Amino acid sequence: MIKKWVLRLIVISICVLAGCQEKSSNSSGLDNKVSEVDETIEPVSNQNVPEVDETMNDAQLNHPVVVKITDPRTLEIVHTITPQELGYDANYDLYKSKIKELAKQLARGTDASKGYDQTMVLDKIEDNGQILKGNPGMILKESELVEKILVASKNGDDVQLPLYAMESNYKVEDIPSLDDVIVASFTTYFNTSEIGRSKNVELSAITLNNILVGDGDYFSFNTMVGERTEAKGYQPALEIINKQFVMGIGGGICQTSSTLFNAVDQVGIRITERHHHSLNVGYVPTGRDATVSYGTLDFKFQNTSGAPFLIKTFYRQGELTIEIRTAEQYKDIFTKF
Repeated sequence: MIKKWVLRLIVISICVLAGCQEKSSNSSGLDNKVSEVDETIEPVSNQNVPEVDETMNDAQLNHPVVVKITDPRTLEIVHTITPQELGYDANYDLYKSKIKELAKQLARGTDASKGYDQTMVLDKIEDNGQILKGNPGMILKESELVEKILVASKNGDDVQLPLYAMESNYKVEDIPSLDDVIVASFTTYFNTSEIGRSKNVELSAITLNNILVGDGDYFSFNTMVGERTEAKGYQPALEIINKQFVMGIGGGICQTSSTLFNAVDQVGIRITERHHHSLNVGYVPTGRDATVSYGTLDFKFQNTSGAPFLIKTFYRQGELTIEIRTAEQYKDIFTKF
């Protein structure tokens, strides 16, 4: 009996061990399956929400990212951005639109602050033949600034303003011959009995005479003529404001800007700013005027002709003529317009 009981015990033990080994084998197979599934899982992502940088430590996660915008010329901090406060994590598209608006304000200015964009002050030939140097223009590339800020908004970084200086583009050796060929001309007429108005036209015309406009250069009437003040000799005269004739210092100066527009519009330029009077004026055809007001309305263009030219003004009794001249070697460039 004892032998049968021992034999039965041995058989049971063998079965238990076999069952444990099979269970262990099945567990190992399940682990391998889970591992295979893990390798094929795609991470959940939202294209409008930037990914969190896994390298960020606890201190970075607990403190908001800061982007500092600096002036590359002075390294001065001109603006500071906290992306989280502007909705970087919550609404990326809205955040981007806010950055675009910021770039626009920094470039073009606001009512309270001046922008970084600066219009060129073009060179001028003085009566003695010497060159009166102007100042290069400055452009802040808004799209480039936006991209820089968006990249820096992830982990925080300093961003330099993308400022580009624009030098006048003409050859010094061309200057003596830029007066040789007339490629465009326009004349307007005025009443000499209006003494104040006539004087204003004369002063502004003198200021524009012999201005050098290089290939690609930008011209601004208000920048080149400057503010019209009594100290500069400008006199009270009628001007049009909101469909009414009112007296103002420098009244009539729009005849100079309109005459210039009709002259340069005959050659290869790109008008970048021009405004109409609120009433028709009699010295140019309807729709061919260019009203100006210092600090607000301007007449601007870029020389896209492919060659430099010279602005010549001639003030005579009762008439104003503005000519566009260039060198003989560039004449054919202007004849296509």
